[in-house]
Parts: sequence; C-alpha cells; structure tokens
Amino acid sequence: MKKSAVIAIGGNAIQGPKELQTAEVMRKNLNSTARYLVQMLDDINVVITHGNGPQVGNLMVQQDRAKELIPPLPLDLNDAYTQGMLGYLIVEAMENQLLNYNLKRQCAAIVTQVVVDPKDKAFQNPTKPVGPFYDAKEAEQLAREKGWKMKEDAGRGYRRVVPSPEPLDIVEKDLIRELMEKGVLTVAVGGGGIPVLKEKDGTIKGVEAVIDKDRASSLLAKILDVDIFMILTGVDEVYLNYRKSDQKMLKELKVSEAKTYMNGNQFPSGSMGPKIEAAISFVEKTGRQCVITSLEKVSEAMEGKAGTFVIPG
Repeated sequence: MKKSAVIAIGGNAIQGPKELQTAEVMRKNLNSTARYLVQMLDDINVVITHGNGPQVGNLMVQQDRAKELIPPLPLDLNDAYTQGMLGYLIVEAMENQLLNYNLKRQCAAIVTQVVVDPKDKAFQNPTKPVGPFYDAKEAEQLAREKGWKMKEDAGRGYRRVVPSPEPLDIVEKDLIRELMEKGVLTVAVGGGGIPVLKEKDGTIKGVEAVIDKDRASSLLAKILDVDIFMILTGVDEVYLNYRKSDQKMLKELKVSEAKTYMNGNQFPSGSMGPKIEAAISFVEKTGRQCVITSLEKVSEAMEGKAGTFVIPG
C-alpha cells in the first residue's frame, strides 16, 4: 500500500504578505505550489490542508464596506465561503500540474466542519483578532449593538476578537479517509475548518470562532493515522535563537526537547509555536514523525534529506 500524508501548506503558498490581494496572485502562487507537490504523488496518498486568514479578513472588510446594502455574514459562513474558494483554486492548480506531468489522479475539495466544545475556555476569553480595523466610537457601537468583544490592536485601531477553541473531531472524517485511501488528492480542514457545536440529538450548529489551522491539521493527521504529517512554512528547517548571531539549525527534535524549548519561549506563538505544538501532538499520539520544512524542500524532506523532524522521545 502507498504511504499516506497530511500536508499543511502555509499562507505564503497562497498569498505573500506584501503581494496584491488578487485572484491572479493566488492562482500564480498555487500553481507554483502545485508544481512542487505533484512530483511526490506517485509514492504517496495525500490530504492537503491550508490557511485562510487573509482571505477571511478581506471578505469581512468587503462586507463591512457594503453593510448598508447587504448585511454581513456570520464568521462560520465566511469560513465556509473561503474554504470553498481556496479549495477550488488548489484543486484547479493541482489538476493543471498533474496534466503537465502526465499523471492521473483525481482531486476533490471538502468543505469541512470541525467540532468544538461549547464549554471551551476560549469562548469566555476571545483572543483571535479578525476582520477590519475600527475607531474607538465604531468599536463601542459594534460592541453594544452586536455584542462583539473589541480590542485595541497595536495602536492601529480596534478589531473584533473571537474565540479560538480546541478542535475535537471532524464531521467529514470518514469521507476524507475514504477519498484518501482511494488515491484521491483531497483538500480538507481549510483555515482550521468551520467550527461547529454538536448537540445531544446529533444536530450541528455553526459557531462564530476561528480554529487554529495547525491544530486542525494535526487532528486530521491523527484521525487518519497517516504515516507522516508535514507542515510547510517559510523556512527550510526549525532554528533555535532564530535570526540571532547564535542561531542553530535543528535537524531532529525529540518531543521532550521541543517541550523544553517551548517553555523557554524559543518558538513564538505568532510564528513557529503553533507548528511545534501541532507536531508534538501528532508524534505523541501516533509515535510517528512530523517534518517541518519549506515548500521548495518538500520532496527532499520526504526522503529525509531536508527539514526538521520532530520525533518520539
């Protein structure tokens, strides 16, 4: 049987921080991303996950500007909206590159719902900023009228903050597993998935929150019991003392070491921290490896020749 992998692609694979926020830019970047990924598909069954933060933010700005004409959508619907859009673009890019390499593989994007706990402490302490900036008067009005929690953001204005609860289960997990086992290149849990609450009678209901994409990707990798979990980011390997004169590259990182470095604030919460946490969770649960590397090194990493491997121990 072919090996299996969950590959989490980073935001730069879709849209760079200084690039124009256009469909043309996303298509160009994803075409390049797909070119790297298709070269490994002969040997492995893959599920791709991705972020959607900038795209959700852009959508919320658009809706804010048009709110006098069309009421803005709740956050769970915006999650679904961007999941579908980005899933389509990723599938389009992968299918075009498969054709270029004369490879036969079906592709599918699954708009994915992720179950969270209504009692998660994150709902009492929203911390994740989303959407546009507002001045103090607008923020006060939105807090009063909509019940939003608003927070000043680094002197740039006020933003809405929403909960970021822990992902517990994936509604479409059996379908995703079936597609992966049949060799379908599957895109799932985009942007961390749509957060939903599961009622006692089995019904589900969307909730306004944002699930961390690395946590959701790790959960999916554990549920699918894949052979390897790969997190693609902006660096080839993980470093200690990153960008300092004494920075040190890590080729292997035991779970115990990773936890020590996390406690020592080596991996900031806004960059490498969530990726290391996701890697630890997968490795502890499965006893297998997680590799963190760049898109450009993805094939070499699969051969053990590049990247940082988080391993048991």
